Amino acid sequence: MVQNSSGSGVAPTAGVNVSEFGYKQELRRGTGRFASFAVAFAFVSIATGIFTTYGSVLNSSGPAGIWTWPIVVIGQLMVAFIFGSLAARIPVTGYAYQWMSRLANPVLGWIMGWISFTFLAIVVVAVDYTIASTVLPVLLSYQGSAANAWVITAFVIVLQALLVAFSTKWTERVNNFAVSAELIGMVLLVLLLLIVGFIAKELNVGNLFSTGAVPSEGYFSFGTLTHVGPWMMGTLLGAFTIVGFESAANLAEETKEPARVVPRAMWQAVFASGVLGFLFLLVVTLLAGDPVKLAKSATPIADVITRVLGPIVGTGLLVLVVIAIFACGMVILMSGVRLVWAMSRDERFPGHQVWKRVSPRFGTPTAATGLVFVVAQLILAVFALQTDALFSLFAAATLLPAVIYAATVLLYIIKRKSLPPSKGFSLGRFEIPVIVLAAVWLVFELLIFRDASFATAWVYVAIMVGIGAIYLVFLLIRRGGASGIAMPDLHSIDKELDEDAERVVR
Repeated sequence: MVQNSSGSGVAPTAGVNVSEFGYKQELRRGTGRFASFAVAFAFVSIATGIFTTYGSVLNSSGPAGIWTWPIVVIGQLMVAFIFGSLAARIPVTGYAYQWMSRLANPVLGWIMGWISFTFLAIVVVAVDYTIASTVLPVLLSYQGSAANAWVITAFVIVLQALLVAFSTKWTERVNNFAVSAELIGMVLLVLLLLIVGFIAKELNVGNLFSTGAVPSEGYFSFGTLTHVGPWMMGTLLGAFTIVGFESAANLAEETKEPARVVPRAMWQAVFASGVLGFLFLLVVTLLAGDPVKLAKSATPIADVITRVLGPIVGTGLLVLVVIAIFACGMVILMSGVRLVWAMSRDERFPGHQVWKRVSPRFGTPTAATGLVFVVAQLILAVFALQTDALFSLFAAATLLPAVIYAATVLLYIIKRKSLPPSKGFSLGRFEIPVIVLAAVWLVFELLIFRDASFATAWVYVAIMVGIGAIYLVFLLIRRGGASGIAMPDLHSIDKELDEDAERVVR
């Protein structure tokens, strides 16, 4: 799907100067190809997503729920292609906020930016909470509780914030190591589980098609107005995991040749995560033993690994999982910081005078890092003592990206014939099939969130949107309406589009 300059309007070079978009280069541009891929892959983090949600899927859909995974991967891959097409045209930090602001209008762009912020703030807590609630209790042999999970999660967020605040270079080094470890660890995990399970004759093919404790009658039903059918609910396994690939676009101003590198990083991360994640799910389900009994465990994945591979090998691989989850949370926090900084640079975020500063010593938005850190700790405090905290967190962290993806794909559909020229990636003749598949998938995904179990997630969204709406009204009144929050260089982009349209007419 990548076309060169002899194809359909892709410029011969992917070098981008942020002055084209009305900015000056403030962040250091040093992120290479692997680092960009690692950022997208770390955010997706199959280790994090599967360890977090596998137990919930066993309870809601049974083992057969894993067959929804390929559907999610295909759908999200189509979304990643569309995001890549936009990132190749507007490779600026802020991703969907920038795209919506410049291609639609700044008010819609601000709403998109605020929703993205609420997503990143909640998902960093959801991810880090996984370490404390589902992995460490098995790894260190202690009884997990809401209280100790709160303390451990808070400490993990502190470590991540320190790295992000003081060194992007070291943040990327830690992430590159963690992603390499996750890739190697997950491949080893799949092979070892398969080989040992085969030798021990523990592989149970019947588990792959079992509904467990979930009744088989009405299993494939779409449900009612406020209830989703069991199989459809299983889609959440992939929907929570295969998200965040767009984080690579949020570091566009720090990436070398972003118009070429970022789109590839996004779709490659989705593809790699999808294939490796599905193989892992198949093997774990084959070795689940009694899926009804396993569904009652708070740490089902860890239980399977320890039972099949023994305490020594199992412990070593669980350490790799902890490293992967830590990197995932770190990348999410960094992405949230970059979004706050991008919106503050445009004077769109509450307290922007402080958050837009870049430390001359560290070359990072240290003040914005402090803000995201505090917000994450506050969200953790709200959810931490709930008995179903993990489900509440991942429910909200699944709903919000679905909204963001749907709005961005709709933007692309409306504006696709008047987009700025691509500088490195184009959908070409595959554009229509990609759009259709992405749209069908996103409509299907959004229908899941009508289920009553997402009430808490909707409350969180409503509260955050309400806070954002109050500030948006204040911003519009203070700036004298929508015209007062025009994006930098917006008029030059409009002029470029008008000139392209005139050329087409001629």
